[in-house]
Amino acid sequence: MLEFEPHRGFGVYIHWPYCAKICPYCDFNVYAAKQRDVAPLLSAIEKDLTTWREKTGPRQVDTIFLGGGTPSLIPPKEVKYLIDVIASMWGLAPDVEISLEANPDDRSAFVGLAKAGINRLSLGVQSLNNDALKFLGRNHNAEEALRAIEEARSAFPSLSLDFIYALPRQNLIEWKQELSGIIDLKADHLSLYELTIEQRTAFGKAVGRGEWQPADDDTAADLYEITQEMMCEAGYPAYEISNHAISSQHHAQHNLVYWNSGDWLGIGPGAHGRVTIDGNRYETVAERRPEKYISVVEDTALGLASQNILTIEDVANERVMMGLRKTSGISKSDFEVLVGRKFNQETLSEFIDDGLLEETDNNLQLTPAGRLLADYVSSRLVL
Repeated sequence: MLEFEPHRGFGVYIHWPYCAKICPYCDFNVYAAKQRDVAPLLSAIEKDLTTWREKTGPRQVDTIFLGGGTPSLIPPKEVKYLIDVIASMWGLAPDVEISLEANPDDRSAFVGLAKAGINRLSLGVQSLNNDALKFLGRNHNAEEALRAIEEARSAFPSLSLDFIYALPRQNLIEWKQELSGIIDLKADHLSLYELTIEQRTAFGKAVGRGEWQPADDDTAADLYEITQEMMCEAGYPAYEISNHAISSQHHAQHNLVYWNSGDWLGIGPGAHGRVTIDGNRYETVAERRPEKYISVVEDTALGLASQNILTIEDVANERVMMGLRKTSGISKSDFEVLVGRKFNQETLSEFIDDGLLEETDNNLQLTPAGRLLADYVSSRLVL
């Protein structure tokens, strides 16, 4: 029997699938915005939320995250309505984090979104280099990004900026120079991601055709290591593999729900969720296509494509795989109590001796070198 554990957090993720332009590296469930009537999707999301409230019973929402896609395309009055709906159903924590993803060219909506209740903006800058922005298929240039950052800083209590590195032919000198400029922006939070090539994307197809090659593993590792070094020196220590904050006050609380194996509802086309109800922990996936999602909600009052009960082993393994992403690591008992066995001591010793893992009392955490091999270490540990 598994019970909902409030200390791990309870969040609501709403996926808005529309984008003004689909970026060539993006593997998310997104569709061109075009001229669409958004009312049916908003209505379906509200109905989906209503049914989930009946299933979860009373809880307090710690975080709301509007992601996508480009949720800043939702009119601010509709954003406020969604927040109010969630608040009326579950109630919001006094320090609730309400995040929304946006692009620099959405800055005309910033004031309205802040008034709607968004208190944390995640801004997809991706680069301060115009050539890189063009390569990444972004609609903005560096000057527009800087203007948007200033406007966002004055509108929102917490500002997070996303950047991508390990671009083709990018070297250490170039990235160090750009990273210095990123640090100078003095954002509250920085998410710095290595460019990954997903097969289904435009980039994946281009690489498959041999048009260009991504950075090799050694170069990507060097770029990651210099990123960690410079960010730490600048007062932005990593609290997760790719995430840095000026203080714990600005840690991404919604993402911590994921990394702490809390509960979250995945609402909207293609959204994934984890929710613990009546002794079971469910893995949920919503219908991907907006039209299908709307239709399924109309028929069943839920937008699900699938809902699976996770085994105890699945739950324990996720706690390790997700929890080790945090630089603070995990408590060993989080895994061992659930599965009724200890971690394999031989495997633990191997990773400790290799400088990939540190063990103190009940805690396990990856070393900086171990974070480069996080998936490998985690997968070995749970065997």
